[in-house]
Amino acid sequence: MLIVDAHLDLAYNALNGREVLLAAAEQTPGNVAEDGIPSVGLPDLRRGSVGLICATIYCEPDTGKGKGYTTGDEANAEARRQVKWYQRQFAAWEMKLVRSRNDLPKEPGAEIATILLMEGADPLRHEEDVEFFVEAGMRIVGLAWKRTRHAGGTGAPGPLTEEGRGMVKMLDRRGIIHDASHLAEESFWELLKMSDGPVMASHSNCRVFNPTDRQLSDEMIKAIVERDGVIGMNFYDKFLVPPLEFRKRKANLDDLLKHMGHVCEIAGDTRHVGIGTDMDGGFGREEIPEEIPSSGEMPRVAEFLGKAGFGAQDVQGIMGGNWMRFFKKNLP
Repeated sequence: MLIVDAHLDLAYNALNGREVLLAAAEQTPGNVAEDGIPSVGLPDLRRGSVGLICATIYCEPDTGKGKGYTTGDEANAEARRQVKWYQRQFAAWEMKLVRSRNDLPKEPGAEIATILLMEGADPLRHEEDVEFFVEAGMRIVGLAWKRTRHAGGTGAPGPLTEEGRGMVKMLDRRGIIHDASHLAEESFWELLKMSDGPVMASHSNCRVFNPTDRQLSDEMIKAIVERDGVIGMNFYDKFLVPPLEFRKRKANLDDLLKHMGHVCEIAGDTRHVGIGTDMDGGFGREEIPEEIPSSGEMPRVAEFLGKAGFGAQDVQGIMGGNWMRFFKKNLP
């Protein structure tokens, strides 16, 4: 089974001290101390049959911690540095860039098939930047992380800005897929109103269980389903367990199943649920489902879903087939 993980921050982690070319068990714990015990390395992805990933270009904004970008120029420079890291992995045959539907893998391989996803669009200052990153292989853009020049985002409510509305038009002209995972609700609805382009949520869960603006409301889930999008389930404990239970227990696959089942209930089928673990997104093994210590154990999710009553075709869809269908339809 080819498994798809629609959200991993590989370049960001590699350039900030994590040894992602090694298996998680071989990485030096504490290299990025605040991020916990590593759970993702390229060997883990291969061992876990994760044959396609969406790898992010993620630039951390300065949120008062004394690090991160403060201007669009700084964000752009960091984004280009991450692109160069990916290009080194493509040249070394560690990863393979997916530019079009013809590049999508048919089965897991030694070169991990990679779609580039920009998480937070502050690196995009003008049309020339869009051209540069599209030429480099960027095929998905999330306008926000927190608030950006383009849109309100997580913890920072607000609509698309004038600059953001112009950016949506630039991205739509190039067939770029919109990632709604971090958009503020007002920005989300404005985006869907002004754009007919494809929409997905690479790493979001259900607000009904975790009532914050980081998760998707039932109405937002329904809107993505109606656009034939896919929602990747995030494996972060904080987004899986009820708020009062966070840090009092580890999440488990039953928690993941609850979120998956809710999306399936709204959609009326399993075709709009996928995986977007974000397992390396600023936390570690301590804060992901206890059954999944690394990406190498991803097949356990498929086994769990089968035991939970999902049919073989539905399991295959959730683990990767739904994302493959979406990308075959929406990539160039």
